[in-house]
Amino acid sequence: MGSLFRSEEMALCQLFLQSEAAYACVSELGELGLVQFRDLNPDVNAFQRKFVSEVRRCDEMERKLRYLEKEIKKDGIPMLDTGENPEAPQPREMIDLEATFEKLENELREVNHNAEALKRNFLELTELKHILRKTQVFFDEMADPNREDEQVTLLGEEGLRAGGQALKLGFVAGVILRERIPAFERMLWRACRGNVFLRQAEIETPLEDPSTGDQVHKSVFIIFFQGDQLKSRVRKICEGFRATLYPCPEAPSQRREMAMGVMTRIEDLNTVLGQTQDHRHRVLVAAAKNIKNWFIKVVKIKAIYHTLNLFNLDVTQKCLIAECWVPLLDIETIQLALRRGTERSGSSVPPILNRMDTFEDPPTYNRTNKFTGAFQNLVDAYGIASYREINPTPYTIISFPFLFAVMFGDLGHGCLMFLFAGFLVLREKPLAAKKTDNEVWNIFFAGRYIILLMGLFSMYTGFIYNDIFSKSLNLFGSHWHTNYNESTVLSNKDLQINPSLSSDYDQVPYPVGLDPVWQLALNKIVFLNAYKMKISIIIGVLHMLSGVSLSLYNYRYFKDRLSIYCDFIPQVIFLVFLFFYMVLLMFIKWVSYGPQNDFANSPACAPSILITFINMVLFKDAVALANCDTVYMFAGQGALQKFLVIVALLCVPIMLLAKPIYIMRQQKEKHVQLVNGHATTENGDAEGAGRVVQQPPPPPAGGHDENEIGELFIHQGIHTIEYVLGSVSHTASYLRLWALSLAHAQLSEVLWSMVMTKGLILNSWIGGVWLWFVFGFWAILTVGILVLMEGLSAFLHTLRLHWVEFQSKFYKGLGYAFAPFSFEVILNTASTAVEE
Repeated sequence: MGSLFRSEEMALCQLFLQSEAAYACVSELGELGLVQFRDLNPDVNAFQRKFVSEVRRCDEMERKLRYLEKEIKKDGIPMLDTGENPEAPQPREMIDLEATFEKLENELREVNHNAEALKRNFLELTELKHILRKTQVFFDEMADPNREDEQVTLLGEEGLRAGGQALKLGFVAGVILRERIPAFERMLWRACRGNVFLRQAEIETPLEDPSTGDQVHKSVFIIFFQGDQLKSRVRKICEGFRATLYPCPEAPSQRREMAMGVMTRIEDLNTVLGQTQDHRHRVLVAAAKNIKNWFIKVVKIKAIYHTLNLFNLDVTQKCLIAECWVPLLDIETIQLALRRGTERSGSSVPPILNRMDTFEDPPTYNRTNKFTGAFQNLVDAYGIASYREINPTPYTIISFPFLFAVMFGDLGHGCLMFLFAGFLVLREKPLAAKKTDNEVWNIFFAGRYIILLMGLFSMYTGFIYNDIFSKSLNLFGSHWHTNYNESTVLSNKDLQINPSLSSDYDQVPYPVGLDPVWQLALNKIVFLNAYKMKISIIIGVLHMLSGVSLSLYNYRYFKDRLSIYCDFIPQVIFLVFLFFYMVLLMFIKWVSYGPQNDFANSPACAPSILITFINMVLFKDAVALANCDTVYMFAGQGALQKFLVIVALLCVPIMLLAKPIYIMRQQKEKHVQLVNGHATTENGDAEGAGRVVQQPPPPPAGGHDENEIGELFIHQGIHTIEYVLGSVSHTASYLRLWALSLAHAQLSEVLWSMVMTKGLILNSWIGGVWLWFVFGFWAILTVGILVLMEGLSAFLHTLRLHWVEFQSKFYKGLGYAFAPFSFEVILNTASTAVEE
């Protein structure tokens, strides 16, 4: 069987590589992605391995590249991604890469340092410019004779009369963050007891912080005071609030002269800053052209040395020894890759790949493509298949979208889902190239083929249900007719059509699906309930039978004949004799009871399937319905049902006890043979030597073997109880197909009647505009509730039916995944980590 039906055969191999060829060979294997290496140094610390210095060098190169990438993104420069996949460079090329990265980092750090210093100088000059402008206004206000009250407060009346000759006002000017002004003003008032005069004005344009690059809002302030004590106190407060103080001359002429000098220096700084930014931009543009390829090269080098750290050195220290799992079919491809690596390195000694014998369970490897990969992920989410265990994926590809469609059956909703998935499939290459960290989008895109099939199957089941947005399609014309006259129709709210009359019914079923007249019938739900309920049980029993049948392939492949006789055959008999028989009764009832038959075989006399099944299990005699002569659907049904139940119940002790008892007897026979063989050998040796040797006693009871037998009985008991009870609960679990299908149809009908019909109440042109708005609201609710929410609900229920009801019949899922050394996987993981 192909690897999709059963995992690939794996082989444990031992690989011998010359030290000088090991790097190139591992590089070729990484490009191939078909080898999973084992760690031969599990007890060695990561910092004590042979190639730890090379790994550290790669970490340092990654750090420098991340720094370059951060600076490139900060400037908004697009990084060129040509889609190339360069090979891992040779070890000697690491020195060139390190030198290139070191040069770029140092140059960029120097440019950034100089730019930061220039920006800080520019900020200081800009703040000084604003101080010189704003303080001129403050000084003019202080010279105003109308502001004598403030001067009296600061100098007192005597000082003011002295004309300010003996006592002059001192001042400090500076810049502070705007949000600190209220607290700054309160602190000055409290600390100086109101003996200072503060004036402040906002700087209209935000200033750039040279350290962070953020835009900050600041204000200019000037503080007038008297005396050295207040001066020192004011300066300490300014220092505490991280306000920047600047020298400000007292004379207006000096202030004007300083302002002219500041403007000249600002112009010069603008020129230098522009040149610095141009140089920085050129450096980053040059780095952006190659940074993607550099990242790939460094990641590959690091991965190679990480892998080489898993190897062992031989006694000569000239050869590296590795152990690896490889697919059996790809051994020749791997040998060719090793040969290419040896030729690249120039080594004259070829690598040696030996297959080893092992009792260890190999990893599970299922080859997939972009279509089967999504379904394989659904199965692997339950558990990785045991080695060479049958893979449920091929069967899930069909059964999963079909069971989903049974619950989601609507031609319109399925079409929306199909069109969305079709867009993702047709545009998958450009969409895959646009990598995003939106988790919801990534889930939809990864499952595009699952959504495509779910939409397609939903269109099919919607066509069978004759349901499109809660309406029906009358493609073939209804086979039901009404012959009531107009007065009868007008005088009766409800009228019944007789299916036994040829004038009311054509006596021929509708060609495909349901007759559209059922969409208008008041007993539609009653009819669809009976129909969908029986269909759900039929699908469920067939699905479980297929799961039990697949277990036979596992038993035959692993040559487990005991499980075939003690597990498979009793399980099939139990399921068929009880539940498949119930399915057959449904078909017999559909065929045997119809409106054309006599009263004894009319639907009114048809026995209930559920009551018949309960009476069958409880060995109760069936009771005829009123005015009905027949009790059973066919002759001999009562005796047949008793026989089926007895045989099914006899299968339970077989499943419970047969395997443990058989294994226990086998172990006892082996033990007796071993003891007899040992005694014969010892006695023969003793007779030849002329001595008598006593036969060794058997091992005491309650030993290790009895513990294993006890565990086997417990395991088999749990397995049997789970299967017997699970057959009942799992069959009932498939009724979710009916329940969700009914809920989806009813919700769609409610949405149409409660929303869409409201847009059809107006007849004029206003009705067209109103209908447009109502349709938009109805479309949003349809997509959001019926397609997305109901679709997610049906998806989860389908997933449960496969994991629990289907896979539990044959699938153990106790294996571990094949994780080959692959550059493609490593690069994808690295790119995802960088984006996050």
